[in-house]
Amino acid sequence: MSQTNAAEVARDLRVVFSRLRRRMQVVGSADDLTPSQVAVLTRLGKGEIGSASTLAAAEGVRPQSMAATLAALDQHGLIRRTPDPDDGRRQLVDLTEAGRERAAGDREARAEWLATSLEEAFDADELATIGQAMHLLGRLTEQ
Repeated sequence: MSQTNAAEVARDLRVVFSRLRRRMQVVGSADDLTPSQVAVLTRLGKGEIGSASTLAAAEGVRPQSMAATLAALDQHGLIRRTPDPDDGRRQLVDLTEAGRERAAGDREARAEWLATSLEEAFDADELATIGQAMHLLGRLTEQ
């Protein structure tokens, strides 16, 4: 593939994945959470535990923005903060039981939406092609 074609494919891939990511963030999350709050809930739902600063770095936002996001999640009763055993000045953020249930429900809703959407939009041959493309893209991520 020429560089121009690779650049075009890369651009198209970024656009499609960005749109899909935004759509997946909306699916399964009620209107009571912002996309930033959903992103942090999702990250914590994957088992990550960290301080506000490590979460801010992971999400690519300022610590002040993360503090506001965490305050909102705390108001919803979705997170808890505990002292860091290695550094008493920091607090670690984790999900409450309600937060874990919310994250799991959102994850299930997104998986169901995606499977149903694929089934409705594509025939068996097209799904096979998408599966092959996913295999190829998986190779790219292993580099």
